[in-house]
Amino acid sequence: MSSILTNNSAMVALETLRSINKDLAMVQSEISTGKKVSSAKDNAAIWAISTVMSTDVESFKQIQDSLNLGNSSVGVARSASEQIADVLQDMKELIVSAQEENVDRTKIQTDISALRDQVGSIVGAAQFNGLNLIDGSSADDVSVLSSLDRAPNGTVSASYIAVARQDLSIANSSTAATYNTTPANQSADQAIIANGAANAGAAASVVDTATQTITIASVADGNGYRLTIDDTATNNNIGQRTFEYVASANDSASSVAATLETQLSNFLSATGQTDFTVSRTDDAISITNNSGAALSVTANASTGGTAGVSAGGLGDLATIDVTTDAGAISALTAIEGLLDQSIDAAAAFGSAQKRIDTQNEFVQTMVDSLTSGIGGLTDTDMEAASAKLQALQVQQQLGTQALSIANQAPQSLLSLFR
Repeated sequence: MSSILTNNSAMVALETLRSINKDLAMVQSEISTGKKVSSAKDNAAIWAISTVMSTDVESFKQIQDSLNLGNSSVGVARSASEQIADVLQDMKELIVSAQEENVDRTKIQTDISALRDQVGSIVGAAQFNGLNLIDGSSADDVSVLSSLDRAPNGTVSASYIAVARQDLSIANSSTAATYNTTPANQSADQAIIANGAANAGAAASVVDTATQTITIASVADGNGYRLTIDDTATNNNIGQRTFEYVASANDSASSVAATLETQLSNFLSATGQTDFTVSRTDDAISITNNSGAALSVTANASTGGTAGVSAGGLGDLATIDVTTDAGAISALTAIEGLLDQSIDAAAAFGSAQKRIDTQNEFVQTMVDSLTSGIGGLTDTDMEAASAKLQALQVQQQLGTQALSIANQAPQSLLSLFR
C-alpha cells in the first residue's frame, strides 16, 4: 500500500542515516581527542579503572620528587663523610709523624687542630634544605617516601626508606647553667646526682682497686650532669677529664647514665687506657680504679640549662694532643677508631643512596608501565579509527542518497491521477 501521509522507506532511510551520523560523530570525537574512553558515559568500568590508575601515576610522580630530595640530602651527607675521612687520614699521617721524638710536636699539634676545625666546618655545612644528617642534632632515622602500595581492596598505604643518621660532630651543642660547687648547694645537688659517699660537687678519692658508684637521682628538662675524673696528683695516666650531659624532657635516669657511661668508655677506649673500667646498671655508673694510685671522681649538677646533644661521634678529636709521648701514643689509637667511624658513616650513606636510586628507577618504570596501561584502555587506535571514518563517510553518502530516493517515492503517486 502506498500512502502520501506515511513514507516507511524514508523513515527507514532516515533512521539508518541517524545511526551512521552518530557513529561518525563518535569516530570524529575519538580522532580529535585521541581517546576512545574520555568520560564515564563512554565506558563506565574502563573510565573508573583508568582514572584510579591516572591518580596513581600522578602520586608516583610526586614520590619521584620525594626520592630526588632524599637522594640529594643523603648525597650531601655521603660526600661530607668521605671528605671527613680524607681529613682524618691527613690527621693520622701527622699523628704517625708525632710518634718520633725528634720532631716539633707543637707544630704538628697546630696542624692537627686546624684539621679538627676543618672537620667541624664540614659537619656544619653538610646540610641540604636545612637537613643535616651528620651533625648529631637527632638520633632519629630520616624517612624518605618511596612508594604507595595499593591493596586488593583498594586501601593505599605509604612505604618509606629509613636513612640512619651518623653523628660525626665534635662539639657539645647543649648548654648548662652554672654548676653548683659550693657546699651550701651540694646537699641539694644530691637529689640530682649522687656521688657515692661524697656530696655532689665534692671530690671522692677512689683508692687503688676500689669502685666509685655515681647515681642519677632525678631527671628534669635542663638539668646538667657533669663527671670529672682526675689523677694528676698521682700517676697522671689520664690527667683531668670532664664528661657532661644536659637532659631533655624525654630523658630518663637510665638514658642520662647511659650517655655519661658511653662518653667515659669511649674516652678510655680511644686512649688505650686499661687501668680504669666503667660499667652501668640502670641509673648507676661504676668506675673501678686499678691504676695503682688514687683517682679523684667529682659529680656536679646544674639546673636551668638547654638540652642538646652530648659529645659528638667524633668528640674524641677534641682530646687529641700529641705534644707528649703518652698523648701521641693515645692519639694513634684514637684516630684509628675515628677514621673507621667516618668510613662506616660514608659507607652507610652510600648504601642508602644506592637504594634510593634503585627505588627511583623502579618508580619511573612503574609510571611508564601504568601510563602504557592507561593508554591501552582509553587511547584511540588511530589506524582503525581512520579506516572506520572513511567507511562511515561512504555510508553517510549512501544513506543520504537512499533518503533522497525514499523522499521522492510519493511523487510517483501523481501519475495515478493523470
